[in-house]
Amino acid sequence: VQLQASGGGLVQAGGSLSVSCAASGLIFNMYGMGWFRQAPGKEREFVAAISRSGGRTYYEDSVKGRFTISRDNAKNTVYVQMNSLKPEDTAVYYCAAVWDTGRNYYNAGAYAYWGQGTLVTVSS
Repeated sequence: VQLQASGGGLVQAGGSLSVSCAASGLIFNMYGMGWFRQAPGKEREFVAAISRSGGRTYYEDSVKGRFTISRDNAKNTVYVQMNSLKPEDTAVYYCAAVWDTGRNYYNAGAYAYWGQGTLVTVSS
């Protein structure tokens, strides 16, 4: 299984960035997909998740209204559109896949597969 994240970079505060994650080696539409992030010196935290069908989405409170997670099951790809970025959004962003039981989207320990991460840097 491979999860390949891409699209990170440097953006000014208030700007936007889209990050994607292409999956291979798994039956993509059987897995919920999540995004987590880890800032320097901090623990990895949940950002957003989407059910296997794309019908349900979940967000960490600080990104609600600013980030949008989506997926294209035909392309085995999950996206997160990040708007109104803040310096505190600076982190390495990881995509991950969880066997979709309708639960545990928020729990990093429930995810079976992880991508390598992509760095998002928001300058003030």
